[in-house]
Amino acid sequence: MPQQTQAAYYTEFGGIDKINVGPLDLPEVGEGEVLLRVKAAGINPVDYIVREGHFQAVVPNAFPAVPGWDVAGVVEKCGHGASRFAEGAEVYGYVRRPVVQHGTFAERLVVPECYLAARPEKLTWEEAGGLPLAGLTAYQSVITAGQLKASETVLILGASGGVGGTAIQLAKNVGATVIAVASAGSAAHMKELGADFTIDYKAGPVGEAVKKVAPDGVDLLFDAVSGDTLTQSLGALKPNGRLISVLNDGKALNLGPGVRFQHVMAQPSVPDLDHLRDLADAGKLQVPVAQTFALADVKKAFEQIETKHTTGKVVIVP
Repeated sequence: MPQQTQAAYYTEFGGIDKINVGPLDLPEVGEGEVLLRVKAAGINPVDYIVREGHFQAVVPNAFPAVPGWDVAGVVEKCGHGASRFAEGAEVYGYVRRPVVQHGTFAERLVVPECYLAARPEKLTWEEAGGLPLAGLTAYQSVITAGQLKASETVLILGASGGVGGTAIQLAKNVGATVIAVASAGSAAHMKELGADFTIDYKAGPVGEAVKKVAPDGVDLLFDAVSGDTLTQSLGALKPNGRLISVLNDGKALNLGPGVRFQHVMAQPSVPDLDHLRDLADAGKLQVPVAQTFALADVKKAFEQIETKHTTGKVVIVP
């Protein structure tokens, strides 16, 4: 008889009502794989987009599908050839596999060890579980693709969420000036994370507000929200600036010829996870956790993330 785990899963695409919580068979621990006891799993907006069936062209599903790509946990068993971590090792990772099926919203998980890195020791389990996707998205956008430098100014849209909040900290770590955009109620939160200036996206055209604090424009615009906020902000970008978006493909933006645009989707990367861990352990990166939910309350976690107004991270604790 196969071992089983309690997990959240769905057997067809749709709304929150399609989610079940119950026992599922665990796959055998194969070559290069480990069995992980999940301690925390961050929930992200992409999880409901995938559940609704809107991401099939990028990452297909196989049913029953367990959602979740963020994880922090303890290695319980190592398969043949899995030698990076011993049993009992504490790890974290961004487990976006080619097919959505064996996700992280479960008590236990069989996963290739190539997705895992040693977890940050200075973070709680909940913080570590909420870091991978947001951290990699921000790092690969602002630092890798955006090439942000100490002398530059970055404008971050959607700066109160998990991705935007991490981007603020990464930008300050390289010495850049940070202008953070979200609602007025998040201003103190963004300042605490290191933002030099905050702008309320509801208070008027964002670009005009940016020009008041950065008259020459910004070198890098990092878009984690898109929509009208992005459109309003384009005028604040220098003619030779860079625009990095995690939501927009750039085709309808009417960008100037000198603007360098790139769409970024976070890729699994152990070296990048190692770097994020080092920053966290050095006290240079925090992960504000807004709420935690038990696995049995996974529907409530989805309800919160689907408000699209989460400050910080929402984390499931099996």
